[in-house]
Amino acid sequence: MSGASHSKGVMILSGYLGEQFAQEIPLSLTASICFEQLYGGVDGDSASSTELYAILSSLSDIAINQSIAVTGSVNQKGEIQPIGGVNEKIEGFYQICKMRGLNGENGVIIPIQNVRSLHLSDEIIDVVKKGKFHIYAVSTIDEGIEILTGVPAGKKDKNGNFPFGTINYLAKEKLKKYSKLSQKKS
Repeated sequence: MSGASHSKGVMILSGYLGEQFAQEIPLSLTASICFEQLYGGVDGDSASSTELYAILSSLSDIAINQSIAVTGSVNQKGEIQPIGGVNEKIEGFYQICKMRGLNGENGVIIPIQNVRSLHLSDEIIDVVKKGKFHIYAVSTIDEGIEILTGVPAGKKDKNGNFPFGTINYLAKEKLKKYSKLSQKKS
């Protein structure tokens, strides 16, 4: 049920995972993402960063904060790219949070490039200033996953290893496990 742009976004996710985690081992992973309760087609890649956060959460076994909405496309290097409709997306999520009661934990992650395009209502600007709703502008997947999980993403060292306990370390360890299991079956 996806269009060409969304399918391209999924291929980008594979490229990112391959570069990030599969330099020494084969990438032994099949991931499926389903938009439940959606009966129309999906196109565009503005959810590609969200999809990658979900995959990293699953691989690392670290839960994502469900109080934060996400938008933004991603390239194969993990750089967040701008999207269309940023104001409408923020306004829409804010209205849902307002109906449910703002608790100071709600917010939206957007591409940093979209900040200059923001034209939000005075109400949202006021609520953000009061710290009851947050707008996080990010430029990389690592920045976003840290906001969503509260756990450091982890940067590769010169040997290609991530610091122990980081999201990327945990994801790579899980992929190593999958690779070993895959080789045993062969």
